[in-house]
Parts: sequence; structure tokens; C-alpha cells
Amino acid sequence: MSTPDVSTLSYEEARNELVTVVAELEKGSATLEETLALWERGEALASRCEEWLMGAKARLDQARAAATESAE
Repeated sequence: MSTPDVSTLSYEEARNELVTVVAELEKGSATLEETLALWERGEALASRCEEWLMGAKARLDQARAAATESAE
């Protein structure tokens, strides 16, 4: 089974996969090579989640600014 490209994942998909990756890493039963691959995937997933959150924050900031402007 191939893993999807991180850039195509929704926030929820990336977060859920990141939870799975962390759980696998915490088990400590993976080989060094598997651990490195999990770590790299986890870093990519965390970055994707951050992208989504920063985008959501920007949208909220824009909505607040628009609401403030229309209230004036």
C-alpha cells in the first residue's frame, strides 16, 4: 500500500496519520531504517498540519478585519 502525497492531504487526514506515525515511533519496535522513514513522514505531516493551521488563521484574520471595517 502506498502512502498518499502529503501535499494532497486535508488537515484531518494529515493529523490522523501523524497520530499513527507517533504511535508507531513510541512502540520502539521498528528498525532503524523504518524509524527514519517514519520520522521523515511525521515531519512532513506536521508541516502540512501547520500549513493548514496558518491558512485558517489567515482566513480568520481577514474575516475579523472585514468585520471591523464594516462596523466602522
